[in-house]
Formats: sequence, C-alpha cells, structure tokens
Amino acid sequence: MNVSMRKILLSISLGLFLSSAAQALPQVRIIATGGTIAGVGQSATGSNYQAGEVGVNSLIVAVPEIKQLADIQGEQLVKIGSQDMNDKVWLALAKRINILLADKDVDGIVITHGTDTLEETAYFLNLTVKSDKPVVLVGAMRPSTAMSADGPMNLYNAVATAANLESKGRGVLVVMNDMVLNARDVTKTNTTGVHTFAAPNFGPLGVIHNSKIEYMGKTERQHTTQTPFDVSKLDKLPQVGIVYNYANASDLPAKAMVEAGFDGIVSAGVGNGNMYQSIFDTLAKASQKGVLVVRSSRVPTGATTLDAEIDDAKYGFVASGNLNPQKSRILLMLSLTQSKDPQQIQSWFQQF
Repeated sequence: MNVSMRKILLSISLGLFLSSAAQALPQVRIIATGGTIAGVGQSATGSNYQAGEVGVNSLIVAVPEIKQLADIQGEQLVKIGSQDMNDKVWLALAKRINILLADKDVDGIVITHGTDTLEETAYFLNLTVKSDKPVVLVGAMRPSTAMSADGPMNLYNAVATAANLESKGRGVLVVMNDMVLNARDVTKTNTTGVHTFAAPNFGPLGVIHNSKIEYMGKTERQHTTQTPFDVSKLDKLPQVGIVYNYANASDLPAKAMVEAGFDGIVSAGVGNGNMYQSIFDTLAKASQKGVLVVRSSRVPTGATTLDAEIDDAKYGFVASGNLNPQKSRILLMLSLTQSKDPQQIQSWFQQF
C-alpha cells in the first residue's frame, strides 16, 4: 500500500472517529420560559431589569462550553417573568417535555425559568413528567447583562447535570449555585441572593465541581413515572387557593374562595398548621360541602402532622406533611383531577 493511500485511509478513519465521538454526546434539549436568566438591565451594576428578553438561542451562544457536554437544541416556550407563571404554561410545558422524552434519542431536558416560582414549576413537573430521564430547571438571580451574572455558570451546570447518567431516575432536579436540589424539597430562601435556593429540611442531593456532579442522596418520595397524574388530555386544572393565617386574621379571603366555587383550599397555618378560629370555622363548613381542605404551615421547616391540635379525620382535612403551602396547592390540584376522597388524597401527600 503506497503512502498516499495510507494517508487517505488514515484521514477517513480519523473522520469516522471524530464523527462517532460527536454522536456519542448526550442529546439535551433546552426549553426556555424567560425569567431573570434571560433578563436585560440598563446597567451592569443596577437592580432594574426586564425579565425574559433574551431568547433561547442567545442563551446557548453565550455559553459555548455547553456544546462540549451535549448535543444541544433549544426552543422557546414563552418569555415571561415567573411571577406570571400559570396553569396553561405548566400544562403546555409538561406535555412538551413528555413528547420530547418519548424520543429515544433525547437524553435529558433543561428548562430555563424565573426564580420566583421555579420551585412550583419543578414540583408540578415532578408529579407529571412520565419519564425517568433527567429534567433540570435552572435560573439566575442576576440578569444576563449584570456584572458577574450567575446565569451562564448555572446553565452550564444544568446541562452537565442533564447529560449525566447518574441523574436518571432522581425525579425533577433544580440546579443553582453549584448545587443539585430535589424538586419536592427545594425552596427560595432569599429575595435577592445567589445562594437563595436550598432544601431546608433535607439538604441538597448533590454538589457540582468543574462540571462533575457528586450525588450524596436520592429522594425516597415517589415521583414522575410513579404518580397517577396524567395531564396529556387536560386543558385546565382545578381551582385551588391559599389562605394565610396570622394574629387577628380575617376570614374574608376564605369565604370569598368558598363563594367563588373553589375546588380546594390550602391553609397556610401558624405553627403545626393551626388556623385562626374564624378561618377554621369557615374551612370546616366548606369541607362538609365538598371543598377539599389541606392544612399546611407558613413555618419554613418541619412538618404539618396529622391530628395534632386539629382532628383532621373529624373535619375531613388533609395534613400536608413537609410540603409548603405553594407545593401543597400543586399536589391538591393534581389530586383533584383523580379523586375527591380526603383519605386517598392524604395518602398521596404521604407518597409524593
């Protein structure tokens, strides 16, 4: 074989090797919804900005290193600040994710999201995604134009997490500030700090160093493929509100929700889910008329336990366990698509 032929064969072999290496990268899809991570400010140091201005393709271009981690494709679902997140977007997002993950070639999903309600979207997806492939939510506390913006590194870490085989089967994840957090337990703890996301009751599932994820735990709660909640044919969710308790509280919000025909009400109680007397009276009567009532707590850690100062079985109430009020609302909404039996719903609060 002459030298020229050897060079040609070597070039072909090298090309095939490089092509195979490129194909070996995991396929990760990025779904953008807006938020601070896509925000644009008037100054690099100011706090004034407009959320959701940067499109998904620009977010991807701004972090070219992610293409070393995965084969990336992006799509824009909506462009909103997450204070405006709603049931319509949740349902569209869950349906789109389930379609994408049904494709055998797609290995994981990253969702860019505002931080205000990121924990709620994460938990909703934790209950409605029907795949064990990684789904990772990510956001930022500083807009893309800020000095030392946190979004690019958060996005890089989120893609690394979605592309990691060890992320499979762990439920929906949140990646922020070099931590991997479980959708059920994560919550926003600070209004402006980059360290805002934490899991106060149980801590993070893992930490990230140099794009390497070190998992330290796995959630014991059932999620994703293990739940009975199928949203594929839903175009709306049951109406569920939250009533806040405090000293000398008014029962007017609770009465208004009952009169408006709400399907369920979550009480953000004091202490172990206790209620101001007039709110308790209103919700006890509502429960007798078929309104599902969940007792949760405004206290950031601990659990709302069954039959403490309130006899839940007597009044038909459900105790939220360690779910906060906003996540209790999500589980109650989805539960009501399947059942109106307080005992059945109580069992789901203990499972999910």
